[in-house]
Amino acid sequence: MDEAILSLPLTEKIALSQRILAGAMDRFGDAFWIAWTGAKDSTLVLWLTRELCRATGRTMPRVLTIDEGDPFPEILAFQKRLTAEWGLRLTVAANREILDRKPLIGDYVDLGGLSDAVKAEAARAGFTGPGFPFDPESPLGNQLMKVFPMNAFLREAGVAALATAIRWDEHPARADELYESPRDAPPHLRVHPILHMREADVWAITRSNDLPFCDLYRLGYRSLGTLSGTVRHSDQPAWEQDLADRSGERAGRDQDKEDAMEQLRALGYM
Repeated sequence: MDEAILSLPLTEKIALSQRILAGAMDRFGDAFWIAWTGAKDSTLVLWLTRELCRATGRTMPRVLTIDEGDPFPEILAFQKRLTAEWGLRLTVAANREILDRKPLIGDYVDLGGLSDAVKAEAARAGFTGPGFPFDPESPLGNQLMKVFPMNAFLREAGVAALATAIRWDEHPARADELYESPRDAPPHLRVHPILHMREADVWAITRSNDLPFCDLYRLGYRSLGTLSGTVRHSDQPAWEQDLADRSGERAGRDQDKEDAMEQLRALGYM
């Protein structure tokens, strides 16, 4: 985490983000994609990229989202609306092998009935049991329902670089991340154009530029994960809460996953 960069004026932070995006777009062309969850940070990355493309005549990169099996309906509606309004080329990756069984949260999933690829992914995450309760926000569920389908898609589509919306200040496991981080399973480059944005910066840019965002933030959610794994701790809109309290941003997320973030990132998570 670079405190000097964190202290830059907002206009300079925006310019830095767009330089990072421009460099990746120019190097990787159509093999550069943007990851989008529908949450505030990844929507900001989309907007920064869109503005850059409009100003320079570049083609807007393709966009990847992941259906982990327990979404907020509000997030799905927001993604559908913005995809249409902005003309996004959106692809949805999912672990269909599990989702096609239509499991509910807590339903037992028999690992023995799944493919060797899924079993291998569970073993890679350190799981050795015969089955597990379905929960995409748990560490194992995160691996099987988010990382596994994402990596499978990156491999199959030949994605060379993927932009994500992680920030230095949102979690200690991300505090030492670099703007470009090579990954080897599958081989690709992670590009992190808003590492230097604070939560307050995200909302300042969003509000001052009238960016669209999911209505759940108006209801008090500060960070959005799965429907069953996310709670809110305030009725105040997210931008009116104490944004200096870094621990509060992800306090509503599944804490088993938060505690295992460093391990999850080593296995391929954002």
